[in-house]
Amino acid sequence: MRIVMQPARRSQKDVDQHYQDTIVHPVSFDDHADVLEAATVDQLKQLFPDGQAQMWGITPGKKDINVSRIKKMRPGDWVFFSGDKRIYFGGTIALMWRNKALATRLWGTDAAGSTWEYMYALSGTRGFDIPIQEIREFLDWNPNRHIMGITVLSQDESDALQTFLTLDASPAATAEPADTQDEEATVAAFDGELERTAYRAQRGEQATLKKRLLQGPTGQCALCGRDLPGSFLIAAHIKKRSMCTDDEKRDLANIAMLACTLGCDAVYEHGYVTVASEGVLQVSPLAAQVPEVAAYIHDKLTGRTVTWWTPKREPYYEWHRSHTFKAAPPT
Repeated sequence: MRIVMQPARRSQKDVDQHYQDTIVHPVSFDDHADVLEAATVDQLKQLFPDGQAQMWGITPGKKDINVSRIKKMRPGDWVFFSGDKRIYFGGTIALMWRNKALATRLWGTDAAGSTWEYMYALSGTRGFDIPIQEIREFLDWNPNRHIMGITVLSQDESDALQTFLTLDASPAATAEPADTQDEEATVAAFDGELERTAYRAQRGEQATLKKRLLQGPTGQCALCGRDLPGSFLIAAHIKKRSMCTDDEKRDLANIAMLACTLGCDAVYEHGYVTVASEGVLQVSPLAAQVPEVAAYIHDKLTGRTVTWWTPKREPYYEWHRSHTFKAAPPT
């Protein structure tokens, strides 16, 4: 999976209108069947059974400058929309195709007479509110670097951002199968240390945290409130550990909470729930897309207030809300 940076500054009137027309209001396939190829309609309906999808497009650019970049994009890649110094929206490329007639109908043409004919449909979309400066610092970019055109990040940068923002897979057209034999050969040939010292140190830190949080053989899950044996509880970092500073990692009194392995740790880690100010447990509107997750949240978490919330822990919970929580896409 690669990550694509899509500049789309909504403070520009035409960009915001395009966003309203085909992101806020998904495109109905049947309404445009006269300009869509039958094979594309079939693929779209397989991916989106309700008959509509959020869509975006890219122009070829002057002297086709964007075409070589577009060729690097694949279904299954993540796209982040950026503008006005922030990342505000993202999702998985479900399908890509080229259709000048449909793009012109949806968005018209730009000042040069071009249209956004390299089109893609998005699945699993969610909202973000992350300053682009934070991304620059995380990826060690030049402080003055701007996302001026469609940009496909390297695999290393993509992997780092995927971990940073806990990006989950969403429906996408079938990509080329991985070469399993090559992957297995690479693993077999690796003679380095599989159990690295850093990981052992992290496990030691986890044990220390758990001892601090768990005062006896049983404890209370911060999210569902159930009293459980210690073997079913972990010291879960409120803010993703890999993104904490050294000082934050050492803030043992505030950086973590007990979360049960019976479901709460997973739904928090993947952003289906978060903790709002004053401890109110907030459920992602996207949880309904995964019925099993929605059922667990309904049975165990809906309406709860998290007693572990404190003003000192609030900065860590706030980070989770802006980086991990699956917020609704902005309108």
